[in-house]
Amino acid sequence: MTQHALFVCRSCAFSPTQRDYRGQRGGYYLLSSLRQLQEQSPLPPEFKIEAVDCLSACNRPCTIALAAAGKNSLMFGDLLPLDSAAAVLQLARQYYSSSDGIVPRQHRPESLQKGILARIPYPSL
Repeated sequence: MTQHALFVCRSCAFSPTQRDYRGQRGGYYLLSSLRQLQEQSPLPPEFKIEAVDCLSACNRPCTIALAAAGKNSLMFGDLLPLDSAAAVLQLARQYYSSSDGIVPRQHRPESLQKGILARIPYPSL
């Protein structure tokens, strides 16, 4: 099966008005929560959670992106770093199950029905 990736911006601010919380960026908290939940309820082995330095959506923290060969890539922002991990993992499972990477808005977890920053089509070269 094709490799899938969930990219998490580790440099994202904690919120639009607060850069750090208890000495750490929001991306740190989101990534930590995702990894902890993923241990309890793992994603498929082809799905990797990867920290990235920046997703260039600094005015929309916290930010994640989903990508896989042959699928549209999805990018979301405005995530609450302490409360979004379960919804992000649910979306990752939906993304994995989709044939083209598109997860209809009404089927996404409620907290991810808004906040989509980009849907980047996979090129058919």
